[in-house]
Amino acid sequence: MAERLAVIAAGGTGGHMFPAQALAEALRARGWRILLATDERGALYADRFPADSQLSLSAATAKGNDPIGMIRAGIAVMRGVMQARASFRKLDPAVVVGFGGYPSLPALLAAIGQKRPTVIHEQNAVFGRVNRFIAGRVTEVACAFPTLEMAKPSIRQRAHVLGSPVRPEIMALANEPYAPPEPGGPIRLLITGGSQGARLLSELTPEAIARLPEEMRGRLEVQQQTRKESMDSARRIYANALVKAEVAPFFRDMAGRLASAHLVIGRAGASTVCELAVAGRPSLLVPLKIAADDHQRFNARLLEDAGGAAVALEDELTVDSLAGALKHMLANPALLARMADGARSVAKPDAAERLADLVEYTAFA
Repeated sequence: MAERLAVIAAGGTGGHMFPAQALAEALRARGWRILLATDERGALYADRFPADSQLSLSAATAKGNDPIGMIRAGIAVMRGVMQARASFRKLDPAVVVGFGGYPSLPALLAAIGQKRPTVIHEQNAVFGRVNRFIAGRVTEVACAFPTLEMAKPSIRQRAHVLGSPVRPEIMALANEPYAPPEPGGPIRLLITGGSQGARLLSELTPEAIARLPEEMRGRLEVQQQTRKESMDSARRIYANALVKAEVAPFFRDMAGRLASAHLVIGRAGASTVCELAVAGRPSLLVPLKIAADDHQRFNARLLEDAGGAAVALEDELTVDSLAGALKHMLANPALLARMADGARSVAKPDAAERLADLVEYTAFA
């Protein structure tokens, strides 16, 4: 049997890196060594990534309407392919796993050229551009959502719907029951902004909460993740509305905060949607309008169809409409409990182990 070395190629954003990290932890528990192949942006997450070593590869992103940028990106990717080929010849990995995004492309192209086993995982309900480009040449395709928009029928038919690997601290919440707010007791509201497009939620949400009835505001305990430039404004609005609030640009203990939340407001990135499902927490989701191929709207549909989330599109969201939605949900503990059950009904808490099974099968089949 070949040495149990897996290359995990990911980068760019936490949406790619967090599932990759969960898979790495599952494989390491099975005795695998892990090589993280990433770019400069992915390296920002590498301090917590359970890898034995790291390979920094040249990669770049380009827009289709920028021919010069596309040429430069192509050159950067080919440089990364040459780097990966040299490394793979020396290390001889048993399998290469890509999590989408341009940082994963050089490693996958190098592995395919050397006829090594390859697996790709698509975290979103819409097949990403890099995964669409390379899916026909990899050994196995895995995905998080039962829908795989923009995938060819032949790819959709052979894709393994495994869910999206979540971090162990989030996975532990699968066994934590949801307790709705008690009459007269605190109502804990968690607001996450996401890595992109956070301005809307940062600025709109405090104003909407300030318009809630006084009795409801007095019970609220708000934890809001927001942009640094919006922090002072949010704190001032909450203080004037007599709302107890913690406002910060980043929360490290997200699992603990999610466990205690009665309702979550956030974007509809793949990691957010899958973590909400595993944790079984009701949510109000605002898909990021500018997300590539509108993938966040399709992500949100999983929870919406299961009754686990209310969805508000950016073009329809106002202070008044958000305040009205919050008032309706927060005043109905039974509704929140049903939403929690709905979210949990579509969860796949064992996604990391299921993906690890597929990776092992692919490596040694």
